[in-house]
Amino acid sequence: MELLRFFTAGNVDDGKSTLIGRLLLDSGSISTDIIETVTRQSKVTGENTTIDLALLTDGLRAEREQGITIDVAYKYFSTDRRKFIIADTPGHAQYTRNMFTGASTADLAIILVDARNGITEQTRRHTIISAVLGIPHIVVCINKMDLVNYSEACYEAIKADFSKVTAALDLNQVTFIPTAALSGENVVHSSKQMPWHTGKSLLSFLENVSVQPAQLHDKARFQVQYVIRPQTEKLHDYRGYAGTLWSGKLQVGDEVQVLPGAFFTRIQTIEHNLKMTESADAGQPVVMQLEDDIDISRGAWIVPGSELPEVSDTVQGTICWMDNTPFRTGAMKLLLQQGSLNTKASIKEISYKIDIETFEKSPSDDALKLNELASVCIRTAEPLVVDSYKENRNTGAFILINEYTNQTVAAGVLERNLQA
Repeated sequence: MELLRFFTAGNVDDGKSTLIGRLLLDSGSISTDIIETVTRQSKVTGENTTIDLALLTDGLRAEREQGITIDVAYKYFSTDRRKFIIADTPGHAQYTRNMFTGASTADLAIILVDARNGITEQTRRHTIISAVLGIPHIVVCINKMDLVNYSEACYEAIKADFSKVTAALDLNQVTFIPTAALSGENVVHSSKQMPWHTGKSLLSFLENVSVQPAQLHDKARFQVQYVIRPQTEKLHDYRGYAGTLWSGKLQVGDEVQVLPGAFFTRIQTIEHNLKMTESADAGQPVVMQLEDDIDISRGAWIVPGSELPEVSDTVQGTICWMDNTPFRTGAMKLLLQQGSLNTKASIKEISYKIDIETFEKSPSDDALKLNELASVCIRTAEPLVVDSYKENRNTGAFILINEYTNQTVAAGVLERNLQA
């Protein structure tokens, strides 16, 4: 079955965890013992309902005490039609960095809007991040419709307001669904309270939405994660390069180039699941041997000579600053990690910040605070393979690490090569 990865985002108390809890419960994805445990915990917390659905995803003790989501909670379930991985992301502005991380591998975004409050600053922020990350599909769940008497006029007004946001960000594949997660209206089953909504329920939409790779090209990109050199007499001359083929296809006999550098060779063997094979497809972990003895280390790229990417040590990228310590240009030594590649880097310039109110590019003061989004110019010690994130989400993503503390301070996506 196909796998759909999606995440939920919204303001605090918009009902994200309750929505996922209802989705899991009504689809029959929760075992009896877990239901019994959560039912007991719901009574302890004094909830009016029989079961506090949010407890199915809020796993941390602090989350349960405060009634909020702090970290990204991943849940797995399946129906007869599809498998799903859900990332329940926090709603607080201070946890935007967690949301950015949870969204980075998603095929679809569910953005919740409280029917009583309409579009808010966090709604805009989450929609911008979805646009920056190139999420293929966005579902806007206008939730808590039961608290506005299932008003169609209220739903249509919020839908019109949100459509202005998506138009400004040039988002096309947006679907609106009115829901009441607490009672289950339009979550798994179609709503009897909102007969005016003729569209699908949330689960029905998730089961049927087309899941296509986000890549706009199928050029082969293989990155070396580990060099295999068995120290045995029988395999004394063996040198294998293990890693994942992030996109495209490679075959035995293909002429390839090793990057960085300008070394051309051919693929001698490909091994997958301990068996020799003639080819490798996107997503497969494989071990390759090359015809020539070339000095190749972790982080190197092996690509077909006919599908060479741009390679540069100066790139433009959009980042979300994730560190509590504000950044100032030139004040912090950084490492950039792109897959298995780890190299020294520096932010040479903050080109502009993204204004979450107007969606416009705002002037930079050469500083970044926690959760701010900005387009930056980055210089690296070693050249990077530059595929924009919108073309290839696997190779176009990176993180920035504080060289002294080893803490991740930013996550970002590549835009383009800045060298002529």
